[in-house]
Amino acid sequence: MRVTVVLPTLDEGPLLTETVRAVFEKLQGHDLRVVIAASARLTTRETRTAIAELVARYGNKIDAFDQTRPGVGEALKEAFARAEGDAVVLMTSDLETPPEILPQMIKKLEEGYDMATATRWRKGFALNGYNPVKMTLNFLFQQVFRVIYLTRLSDLTYGYRAFRTEVVKSIRWEEPRHPFFFETMLKPLRLGYRIAEVDAPWEIFITRKSSTGRAKSKDLLAYIRVGLHNRFLPKRLMRVH
Repeated sequence: MRVTVVLPTLDEGPLLTETVRAVFEKLQGHDLRVVIAASARLTTRETRTAIAELVARYGNKIDAFDQTRPGVGEALKEAFARAEGDAVVLMTSDLETPPEILPQMIKKLEEGYDMATATRWRKGFALNGYNPVKMTLNFLFQQVFRVIYLTRLSDLTYGYRAFRTEVVKSIRWEEPRHPFFFETMLKPLRLGYRIAEVDAPWEIFITRKSSTGRAKSKDLLAYIRVGLHNRFLPKRLMRVH
């Protein structure tokens, strides 16, 4: 498949380099392109050095740009607009989204699914210092919105998805900040796309080191707003016209 991987970046530095290296390794055999969205104001010098080194190494396989509007959601909307080929993969640049399951996600698209999404909940987990209260709240949030959306999918907020490109291009994305990751599950669910889940290692999620994919506690109300808004939004308003 022709695959575009989109990566928002701020302060990942060497983690971005490792992420891109692993993406090319795991998706050997596919025609791969990586779109990196940076922030002119916030992306660190170390990360910009990493981006320059990646461009030097991979050439036109890397499309790096500065987003024009603030927020990780805005960066990803611009990256989606630059995506080409058969599939678009949404990941983070800090190894929170483990590259080793990429082949499984792309395989789901090859099998006919419209979208594949990673889940952190189905195989069990180890705390490893992760805040147990926050973990419990996360789990309860998932259960509430699984009921609201009448879905068996187990992880609605994890920002690790693979889509057929026409799915990404046909949806009107709205959210400018971290709830965008939630939106990328809710609108495809409402529109009836076929979605498969792939198990992801929880340990990588709880040892993440950077900030582009990380929601803060103040985002909880925003996530609730996005969840309710998209549950009752008419489907015709979810599509690009």
